[in-house]
Amino acid sequence: MPAPVIDAMPARRILLIVAIGVTAWFDVRAADKPDLWVLRGAKVYVAPDTPPIEDGIVLVRGDRIAAVGPRASVSIPAGARESECSGRVVAAGFQNSHVHFTEDQWNDARGQPAEALSRRLAAMLTRYGYTTVFDLASDRDNTLALRARIDSGEVRGPRILTAGLPLFPPNGIPVYLAHFPPRLLAKFPQPATVAAGVDRVRENLDAGADATKLFVATPQGNGAVRRMPAEFARAAADASHRRGKMVMAHPTDIDGVRSALAAGVDVLAHTTLGVETPWPDTLRRQVIDAGMAVMPTLKLMGHELGKERVPEAIAQRLVAASVEHVRAFASAGGEVIFGTDAGYMTDYDPAEEYVLLSKAGLAPMQILASLTTTPAARWKEGGRRGRLAPGMDADIVVLDADPAAHPANFAKVRCTIRRGTAIYTAPGK
Repeated sequence: MPAPVIDAMPARRILLIVAIGVTAWFDVRAADKPDLWVLRGAKVYVAPDTPPIEDGIVLVRGDRIAAVGPRASVSIPAGARESECSGRVVAAGFQNSHVHFTEDQWNDARGQPAEALSRRLAAMLTRYGYTTVFDLASDRDNTLALRARIDSGEVRGPRILTAGLPLFPPNGIPVYLAHFPPRLLAKFPQPATVAAGVDRVRENLDAGADATKLFVATPQGNGAVRRMPAEFARAAADASHRRGKMVMAHPTDIDGVRSALAAGVDVLAHTTLGVETPWPDTLRRQVIDAGMAVMPTLKLMGHELGKERVPEAIAQRLVAASVEHVRAFASAGGEVIFGTDAGYMTDYDPAEEYVLLSKAGLAPMQILASLTTTPAARWKEGGRRGRLAPGMDADIVVLDADPAAHPANFAKVRCTIRRGTAIYTAPGK
C-alpha cells in the first residue's frame, strides 16, 4: 500500500473516497488552521452501518473531522502532525447514556482542583472512550458546575448532559438510595400534587437540565412498591416535551413499563432487572411502536445481587432473565441505547456490559450503534456526532483491539479524543 502523500502546497483540494462509495471534494488549508493532524487506523469504523476501512486515515482540523478514507486515497497537507494514538482501531466517540455524579468524589465540583477532577473523570468515564455522558440524576447544580469547568477547558472530561433532579412519587424515595447523604435526598422532589410536579420539572429545566427523569415505581423494602400516579407522570412528561426535552423513566417492573408507556416516556433507564416474567408480547410491541428505547444496564443486576449476597445460582438465573428480556426486545426491532449506571455502580469497567449485550444477541455493530449513531439520532445530533465524516465533531475513540473479535474489546481504550483534543491516553501508550 503506498504511503500517504505529503503536499508541499499550503492548500489544495483533497479527494475523499467515502466508504459508502460517494466521492467528495473539499479544501484543506493547513495555513488556515495550524492544529491540523492525522490519525491512522489499522481499521476505521466510520459508522455501524458502513463497512470499515482497512488501513484508514482520519484527518482532523481544529475541533472537526476534515477527511476520512483509505490511506492510499487521502492526501495529507504539509504541516499536519501525526497523532500519537495512531495504529489501532478507530471509531466515533462513545456515549454512555446512563451515569450519575452522586459519589462523594464529585462534591464541591466548583472548588475542587482541576487536575483531581480530570483524574476522577478518567477513572470513571474517559478511559472507556466516552466523549458524551448523560447523568440521569444527581445534585443538579453541582453537576452543572462540573460541566461548566469541562466546557471551559479547565478540566479534561466528556461532554455532560444531565437530567438534574429526578422526580419521585409522593414519599417515594426508593430503599436502594437510602445510603445517599441526607442533604442530597432532601433536594430530590417528591411533589404531592400534579401542579407541584410540573413546577419542579420547569424549575429543573430552567436551571439547565437537559431532560426529565421519572421514578415511576420505587421499591420501599419488604416487597412494597410506591408508584407515581398516572396523572403525575403524564403531566411531567408533557411539560418536558413542550420544552423539546426528553423524558427517561426508571420502570422497576412490568407495571412500571406500562406506566412509562402511558406517560409518553422516551427512554427506559433500565430493563426490568430481576423480573423473571417475560414482557408480554403485546406490551413489547406497544413499547417499540411508541418509539420508546431501552438502556439495558445488564451488569447492574449482578452488582445489586452481589451486594445482597444472593446465592450464585439464583443470581445467574435472574441475570439470564434480564438478558432474555433484552434479546426479545432487540430482536423485535426495539431500540437499545448503551448505559451502565456508572456512579451509582462503583465498578466502572463496562467490559461485562458489552459481553452481556452480546449474549442478548446484539452483534458488534449493534453494540457500536448503541454507543454512537443511536444516541446521536435520539438526541437529534446525528448531523454533528455519532459517525466519522467530514464536518462532524472530532469525537473519536481509539481501541487497542477490534470489538468485532470480542465484545469486551470495546472497553480496551487507547485514546479518547473530544472535539479534536485528547482527553485520555492510556498510560505507557
